[in-house]
Amino acid sequence: MRKLKLQELNRLDVEGYKASAKVSVVVILDNIRSAINVGSVFRSSDAFAIERIILVGFTATPPSREITKTAIGATSSVDWTHVDDITDTLLQLKRNGYTITSIEQTDSSVSLLDWDIKPDQKLAIVMGNEVDGVSDEALALSDVAIEIPQYGTKHSLNVSVCTGVVLWEVSRKLRS
Repeated sequence: MRKLKLQELNRLDVEGYKASAKVSVVVILDNIRSAINVGSVFRSSDAFAIERIILVGFTATPPSREITKTAIGATSSVDWTHVDDITDTLLQLKRNGYTITSIEQTDSSVSLLDWDIKPDQKLAIVMGNEVDGVSDEALALSDVAIEIPQYGTKHSLNVSVCTGVVLWEVSRKLRS
């Protein structure tokens, strides 16, 4: 066994990526404190070819040294926008047929393992603040809350790790 060299991976260049098919998933970062987490979400979003990222409120935006360091170029490949208000954004996504999906532990959340996603379903996935989680405004407009099963002593995952896990499962389900 040997590790593959970068040129052996046959990855798309940015132009090829922009032209490629994406899954109908919008990741919404709801007041994320850490620019490093934002950069990591860009990188995961590129890996799973999601439609775009919406950065909300005080979430850091490119260009940023910390975002650039962890995104490793994904800020050029993944489409993104910044908005101040999450409510108007979620209402617009709902009007456009997206299922608003908050990743949050609630009294009615569904396990990521049991979440039934239709192959043609359009998803807006809300990732919450590192301390406070998904905002009350976003939760009130959510169609479903999803949680990742955890088996240790900690009650949550880092937001960028959580996003990667969720995008892997969503991508797997939408592409199968």
